Amino acid sequence: MAELTKEQISQYKGVYIFAEQVDNKVSNIALELLGKAKDLAKDLDTQVTAVLIGSDIKDQADVLGQYGADKVIVVDDPELKDYRTEPYAHALASVINEYKPEILLVGATAIGRDLGPRVSARVQTGLTADCTSLEIGDYTYKGEVIPKQLLMTRPAFGGNTIATIACPVNRPQMSTVRPGVMQKLEPNASAKAEIIEFNPGFTPDNKYTEILEIVKNASTAVDISEAKILVSGGRGVGSAENFKILEDLAEVLGGTVSCSRAVVDAGWKPKDLQVGQTGKTVRPNVYFAIGISGAIQHTAGMEESDIIIAINKDDSAPIFDVADYGIVGDLNKIVPMLTEMIKANA
Repeated sequence: MAELTKEQISQYKGVYIFAEQVDNKVSNIALELLGKAKDLAKDLDTQVTAVLIGSDIKDQADVLGQYGADKVIVVDDPELKDYRTEPYAHALASVINEYKPEILLVGATAIGRDLGPRVSARVQTGLTADCTSLEIGDYTYKGEVIPKQLLMTRPAFGGNTIATIACPVNRPQMSTVRPGVMQKLEPNASAKAEIIEFNPGFTPDNKYTEILEIVKNASTAVDISEAKILVSGGRGVGSAENFKILEDLAEVLGGTVSCSRAVVDAGWKPKDLQVGQTGKTVRPNVYFAIGISGAIQHTAGMEESDIIIAINKDDSAPIFDVADYGIVGDLNKIVPMLTEMIKANA
């Protein structure tokens, strides 16, 4: 990968996001990325552009404008009706080559994790995956301090350390961000984005997969990343059956049960309920960490919760370092007592 000259790098402007949509409706991750993009753009004194790819999706550009996009580049073509790697990668790479964004953010969803690496390879730049923090700052490269770089922070080595990565000599600076990490802005119904229509042309070839059938399974599981109150259990709960006391507490609180990776590995709960580095990132108003030790892999997914309440028999458990309130004791006694007290005062 050849390094760009300073003159070449200076041609790249603006903070862009890939505005993922499914069934012609903008996904929540796109709105979260717009919120972060506005912060980054403010530091760079530039604009935010959303790239909307699909078929008959121009009406969704208004939504992106209400959530912070200054411009929306719409790539609309029948070949883009459903997500397929080749036409979507061609569309996004063509936008980059044409408009030269300084920064491009992509959601770390099933679509984004497939699309992001392919696009970065095509435009010959780096990609930092699963970022938990993004900010503009100085970066030292080969002894030279380069100002206003995108500093991309993510867990590394199994979550045992945190790495900050920069891409000082290639553009765009690309990263994927997990859903729930960034916060979307309050919508402004009167805000309008400038709409730019762009179509690089699509010629199907043997790389264009053919979709024979789309099967949609209705999920009865609650999306824990949207929950306001989470009652989360770890290995310390003891068994799948013992999660009943957590479910009782969640019911009286109007909350949702979630869990740590150890619980999923033990087969007690499905992966959809897992919080942490390899699960989902959550930001509820209240997070109960019950029988959870608090390893960095777990706390990376819940430390932005408004209020964290930990219940653990080990008074030296790391979870107490991030908790706002902590109770040391037997969860089998404390949780039912707490449930009954809430019931009595409801």
